[in-house]
Amino acid sequence: MENNKKSIWEKVVDFYRKDLVQYIVKRLLMFIPTLFLISILAFFVIQLPETDYVDREIAKLQMEGEFIDQEQAAALRREYGLDLPIHERYIKWIKDIIWTPTDSEYYRIYGSHHNWKYSFAYGKDVWDVVDDRLGLTILVTALIMIFQYAVSLPIAIYASTHQYSVGDYISSFIGFIGAAVPNFILAFVIMYISYKWFGDANLGLDFSGFFPFLKSMIIPFLVIGTSGTCGIIRSVRAQMLDEVSRQYTLTARAKGVSERKIIMKYCFRAAMNPTVSGLGGVLSSLFSGSTVTAMVLMIDIQGPELLKALQTGDIYLAGAIVMVQAILVVIGILLSDIALAFLDPRIRYSGGNR
Repeated sequence: MENNKKSIWEKVVDFYRKDLVQYIVKRLLMFIPTLFLISILAFFVIQLPETDYVDREIAKLQMEGEFIDQEQAAALRREYGLDLPIHERYIKWIKDIIWTPTDSEYYRIYGSHHNWKYSFAYGKDVWDVVDDRLGLTILVTALIMIFQYAVSLPIAIYASTHQYSVGDYISSFIGFIGAAVPNFILAFVIMYISYKWFGDANLGLDFSGFFPFLKSMIIPFLVIGTSGTCGIIRSVRAQMLDEVSRQYTLTARAKGVSERKIIMKYCFRAAMNPTVSGLGGVLSSLFSGSTVTAMVLMIDIQGPELLKALQTGDIYLAGAIVMVQAILVVIGILLSDIALAFLDPRIRYSGGNR
């Protein structure tokens, strides 16, 4: 029995000694410090403007002819916790997110140990506001990423294997246009064409069924996915052209290996490394870079909500959205690094001495 237990333990130790496993464990251990530094930076940057939510509300009421004296303003700041120094606000904010005691009023009301604070603009719990849009944000982001790679990778392979052909020139031209034209302008153009041809500008998303939803996603696919698609096409094409001319492909051809196998098994696999390693950046750009386009298309995701929170000084809502996006991006970067290990066995994570 002891020998059996020992052998199982040895298997566990041997598994842990693998480079990739050690790397994943180290990255997971770095997960919390990374988010902690992001939270500090985000919280302090969000509060850089000299005016806060109460100042904006007072100015808004004054424009409507109402007047609030200093005592009322001070009471509002105490109610929202804006009377504390910025570092004390941060400590209280992050401490309550990590753990809120069972005997607190927040736990009695919401039954949660993670208090993301109160949204000034919506008048309710911050997490309720974030949760309303989080699922749709993840769904739209995932579908656009699938669209980007499903469209760009076949085009990049064709362009690299048919260099200087008509198809290569067309894909390059479309790539330059897609990268040069701002997304929101492209959104207006496609919406106008859709309205003129089909009588419907396709604003917002239709959740009445699967196919109506896919139909309403056509314009977001074309608009938000275009810029990323163009970048992937040009990156993979350049990498493929570099791999096709390497010595090992010439040797493989000389040995009679089929061209399809050379392209797909060797060249394409190596060319995907930069694209996979940039997965975290793609996620970040989709979360934050599509804000204006989402506003134009009236898509109720977190990008426009973050802009609204920053404009109104709703610091806790803005901080929560930034933190959720940071968590998803950090997870995306970790997954991209793990995927790199499977794509390219030459990558080592334990250093150059092994």
